[in-house]
Amino acid sequence: MKNLAQDWLTQGIIDFEYKKYVLLAYLQEVKANFDRVKLYPYLSDVVFHYQNLISIRNNQELFYEKFSQKLTRADFEQLTLHYEKIVKNDALMEELGSIIAFAIPQIKTMLDEGKDLYEHIESHLEINTIGLTPLHDGEGYLFIDEAGIREIKVYTYQLALFENATEKYRALHLQYLDSVHKSIFHTVEQIKVDVIKKHRHIPNPATFLIHSKIYCPLQETLLPIAKRLLMKHLQAA
Repeated sequence: MKNLAQDWLTQGIIDFEYKKYVLLAYLQEVKANFDRVKLYPYLSDVVFHYQNLISIRNNQELFYEKFSQKLTRADFEQLTLHYEKIVKNDALMEELGSIIAFAIPQIKTMLDEGKDLYEHIESHLEINTIGLTPLHDGEGYLFIDEAGIREIKVYTYQLALFENATEKYRALHLQYLDSVHKSIFHTVEQIKVDVIKKHRHIPNPATFLIHSKIYCPLQETLLPIAKRLLMKHLQAA
């Protein structure tokens, strides 16, 4: 993946035509992956850059803050000098304003395309419970049934709770376990029984099946969307 650096606005030459070239080359690669129905990590990267630009446009005081994260002390001091030179140069700030004004609608168009693709794929996914759901559904199994593929991908899932001073949030972790052939004689219910017998570390697992009615790449698209769908299902339960 051709990454767009976090500090791409100020990295290297601050010139409208140059930054336009850098941005359009990046978006061209993102679109090529969307055309191949590969959503991740491209969609989350586009979301990041779009939100960054909106924040900077709405509050230029955030300009420095947005590009000063995860730096060593030496890099931080160097960036401070670089930033001060930029904000004191009216011509550079005007050039950056032009770049931002051009970049936001370009990235928004790609973001909308990615969201439309996401929603289209999600609308072709079905989630069902296999067997009875225990009172504790914070860990268990997720079965992925891909269109046109005669096997079930088996994953373990686990919900983790994180909190900071202001909020709590959940994260869902998936780990691949096995691939099992499916047939009219080897149903998902039987697969669940077999998995529980073989892997006894979860004594009473919640088990969910996500079936995809259309084919899409597993790692870049189906699995990330299935993961979010399972999270929504668990939170709604």
